[in-house]
Amino acid sequence: MESFKRKSPEEILDSINKLHRGRLKIYIGAVSGSGKTYHMLQEGQSLQHEGIDVVICAVSTLQRRETVEQVGSLERVPSIHWMKDGEEQKDLNVEALVARNPEVVLVDHLAHHNRKDASFPTRLEDIRYLLEMGISVITTVNVYELEGITEWVYQLTGFEAQYTVPVDTLELADEIRLIDATPEMILERLAKGYMHTPNPEMFHRGNLGKLRELALRLVAEDVNDSLERHREELGLHGASGAAERILVPVQYHWNGSIYVRRGEQVAKRLGGDMLVVSFVSSKRKLSKESAAFKRSIEQLADKIGSTFEEIPLFSRRRLPRQLIHYAVTHNVTRIVMGHSRQTPWQELVKGSLVNGILKRMKNMDLLLIADRAEQEGERILPTMRQEEGDTDPYHRLSVEEVQAEEAKILRGKLKVYIGAAPGVGKTYTMLREGNDLLESGIDVVIGLLETHGRAETLAQVGSLEMIPRQSIERHGAHLEEMNTEAILRRNPEVVLIDELAHTNVPGSLRSKRYEDVLAILEQGISVISTMNVQHLESLNDAVEQITGIRVRETVPDHMMRLADEVQLVDVAPKSLQQRMREGKIYAPAKVEQALSHFFKLGNLIALRELALRELADDVDERLESWDRHESLRGPWRREEVIFVGVTLSENAERLIRRGFRIAFRLKAVWIVTYVHIGERIPERLNPRLEQLKLLTHRLGGTFEIRLVSSRREIADILIAPVEGYSGTQLIVGQSSRSSCWGKTAVVPRILRQARHMDVLIVADYDPDIKLETDY
Repeated sequence: MESFKRKSPEEILDSINKLHRGRLKIYIGAVSGSGKTYHMLQEGQSLQHEGIDVVICAVSTLQRRETVEQVGSLERVPSIHWMKDGEEQKDLNVEALVARNPEVVLVDHLAHHNRKDASFPTRLEDIRYLLEMGISVITTVNVYELEGITEWVYQLTGFEAQYTVPVDTLELADEIRLIDATPEMILERLAKGYMHTPNPEMFHRGNLGKLRELALRLVAEDVNDSLERHREELGLHGASGAAERILVPVQYHWNGSIYVRRGEQVAKRLGGDMLVVSFVSSKRKLSKESAAFKRSIEQLADKIGSTFEEIPLFSRRRLPRQLIHYAVTHNVTRIVMGHSRQTPWQELVKGSLVNGILKRMKNMDLLLIADRAEQEGERILPTMRQEEGDTDPYHRLSVEEVQAEEAKILRGKLKVYIGAAPGVGKTYTMLREGNDLLESGIDVVIGLLETHGRAETLAQVGSLEMIPRQSIERHGAHLEEMNTEAILRRNPEVVLIDELAHTNVPGSLRSKRYEDVLAILEQGISVISTMNVQHLESLNDAVEQITGIRVRETVPDHMMRLADEVQLVDVAPKSLQQRMREGKIYAPAKVEQALSHFFKLGNLIALRELALRELADDVDERLESWDRHESLRGPWRREEVIFVGVTLSENAERLIRRGFRIAFRLKAVWIVTYVHIGERIPERLNPRLEQLKLLTHRLGGTFEIRLVSSRREIADILIAPVEGYSGTQLIVGQSSRSSCWGKTAVVPRILRQARHMDVLIVADYDPDIKLETDY
């Protein structure tokens, strides 16, 4: 309908102005030395090769060899040099640039402030002027130079930026690209003298990790905004699957603040944001007590940075429909609320809010929070976790502990480059690092390379030795795989191995490439590898929700945790699509099919956000492993034990993956339970049970089978303690029986009997969600 609406004169004028305006691209990084200038110059070279008129001005290479090399034949428009506090400064020569009138200008340090007599006081205003003159600009900025972030950075690291730009500067950009660099990489560059820093307090591992996480989450939020706009234009409703958004519906009672606090904890641990809403009847005036509770909830929501909204309630019976409508329109992934305190009879007479939500919710989960205050005296504010792994320094290690520590010392180092999709440049970057290591005197070889016919990737092989592949005969055909045994015999210091998620040809010694990598690491050989975010096992369901495609080749999440470094290679979705059209990713015959399926703009935006958030969580996990107080997400409130109840349905894998992701974020023990009705398991069910057991073990959980004589016992078994553990959270699927409150319905019985536990009900996935308006 919107496509047929006539544009207003203002909209027409704005569209015409955009035709004449230059394009702005910003490279953002955590700190100086992350490689922003290098990549900006590299893009300038690529544009010049394509016939675009590119110049550079006020670019600081800091005499870094690899950065200086990227300047190449790019024309330099002289900048205006001046001194401040004994240091040389470079201002853009705006007049000379306008007179030269290139198509693109490359310029460093977006947050730079100009000399007093300059035409504009800041570089940002210089750039705005150039854009208005039709000149496109590519520039760089550090995350700590964005206003709004600077105060947070100061609190986290004690560092204060010299110059800043408004945080909404990123909204001016047509494209933002994050240049990710691990703390290890930055510190290694610093040690080798490739860079210098006037701010030594910033350059220790913990601070670098915090700044990196801030950069990842900031760009993820920007990507989320663009994704929501794109989905609105397509008329799509509900959550995309790329990010968590928590909704906490509250009443103006004493426990409202508890649910808001718990919702905040869940949102932090899952890396999402949170909304607080209250549905209030306009016919009833608030009592003094309710008004006081309302004020306290508003103040708490403001304090923790959550939005609070009060919505007129039409009727109590329609509340579930109204709540779900609000959740869908606000892209909510999880509703957090307290257990019902009603009896079954009260639920039948007055209506059940929980039951009403279960009937209607799709693509969002329901987390019912236990009230443990009476039993355990739980505090509202999160408590500090007990330090884990802090042992007595005089403790003598056991034989097993010594062997485990020796294995860690002898094992090679693993680094993984991860991207949102094929073609972002993971292999290119891996090969470039391999050549850098080779020049440094490190013995590096290529174990397996997949160029997919990309000339620019093949050109990066340089002087690297390539281990010949192994030929395997299969049904009369000769197939090739990585020759792991040849790599072990060659025994290099480092081996480059592409496509970590690859499944080997049947008949190979090992079924998966990551198993080959583990064997290589055990022999003390370091590995640099690549993978896409869609291949991470626990994200399999989220990727299917985003793209409609079930990824068959996966890598267990423990490979990410095993890696010493995980680094993101980031590319904006539209740039990736352009690379696709230019034939730089797939053969021309496959381009249109790819652009209309996996490489659709909405898919790429969502996958990019998923990759950014996943890596931000990985950074935070590493911060916690370095120092329990370093985590930006804050401490979890207590030790958790999570039970996951599964059937043999197609939804079982989804529940297991969800259980793993929650347990991993909460540092929890987790147990998957299948409850069978009968005295023994029929033979025909064993293959399916073996599949679920294998997935659980791959993700690090415990799988158990329990037998009961009747359906009414299932709820009791799932709630009961097992193997010395008393569960604090139970995860079950949204059963079609949940709308039936009969004697044998499992979910209702769980909700009535497990009010001492948190209960997460995982919704069924529906790609064709409809927005209800009749409430």
